[in-house]
Amino acid sequence: MSRQLRLPTATRVRMAAAFAVVLAGCSHAPPPATTGAVVPPVPVITLADKVMPRERIWDGTVQAVNRATLSAQTAGRITELPFDVNDYVPKDAVVARLTDVEQGAAARAAAAQVRSAQAAYRDAEAQYQRIAAVFQRKLVSKSQYDQSKAAADSAKAALDAAQQNLRAAQQSQDYTVVRAPYAGILTQRFVQVGEAVQPGQPLIAGISLNQLRVEAQVPQSDVDAIRAYGRAWLLYDHGSKRLQAAKVIVFPYADPTTHTFTVRLELPPADTGLNPGEVVEVAFMVGSRPRLMVPESAVLRSGEITGVYVVRDGAVSLRQVRLGYRIGDEVEVISGLVPGEQIARDPLQAVTWLVKHRQDQGA
Repeated sequence: MSRQLRLPTATRVRMAAAFAVVLAGCSHAPPPATTGAVVPPVPVITLADKVMPRERIWDGTVQAVNRATLSAQTAGRITELPFDVNDYVPKDAVVARLTDVEQGAAARAAAAQVRSAQAAYRDAEAQYQRIAAVFQRKLVSKSQYDQSKAAADSAKAALDAAQQNLRAAQQSQDYTVVRAPYAGILTQRFVQVGEAVQPGQPLIAGISLNQLRVEAQVPQSDVDAIRAYGRAWLLYDHGSKRLQAAKVIVFPYADPTTHTFTVRLELPPADTGLNPGEVVEVAFMVGSRPRLMVPESAVLRSGEITGVYVVRDGAVSLRQVRLGYRIGDEVEVISGLVPGEQIARDPLQAVTWLVKHRQDQGA
């Protein structure tokens, strides 16, 4: 579950030399106290239990938050499909183009109607303004004034209607060019170039890899605890890495066949290397308990040996340990250490001190 500490070749050679010296004293029990020893200049960590989450791990499925099937919104014949399956598609890129002969003609006719309505409105408005000026001087009747005002209002309404028709015609023409709503990967093409399509007919499907989520099925016995704590972690890279969910959503109903609840994890933006459809492990917090945690950087791995350098009474000795789950930058020690002991913060510094100390004693 934990990631191995990789050191340069020269460092591994020096550490191997130290192993030959200290491995004989490697044990699970604390070494006997020594008197009069020199306190080694090695930074240490005093171990103590930490209250850490108690977890239940279930399998989940990675999903893309943004996935869509783009359909035709107008009739036409496919003239262009620039992208194929598995191609990366930028946002707003043209993914399909249809013929626009009818739509273009309708848009031009609507534009002509707008120009005609504008001319009629200008004439009716000018006539109304002349009648209104004369009416102020009581030279025309109230009925003539009302008629000119009604004619101007009618012309304005006709202009508004013509403009709305133009917008609809232009929108229909815009529908002949289909653009990607977001950046992503094209997953399926339902049509080919030259094929006639009708409104509502699927054209292409795609997903975005920028935002992912995970859904898992959990038994009803764990749902109350999962809902109460609302914390979960995605385990990836063979379990060596953890990513805390930004939000945990427990569906309010169970599957009547399996009696399991669907739990969705909204993930923060992160480069996990995961793809939609993959199966991953999800750790849900269902309680808490004390754990003995040590920094991952303080653990030394070499072949079959996994251990830490214990500092006690001025002496440094290698102690084998058994590790559990890694949580963040720390790893749980299941056996080999007890709270209150001190370990070297940096194994390399401990090895360097040991080698020098042995050489000084030999001299």
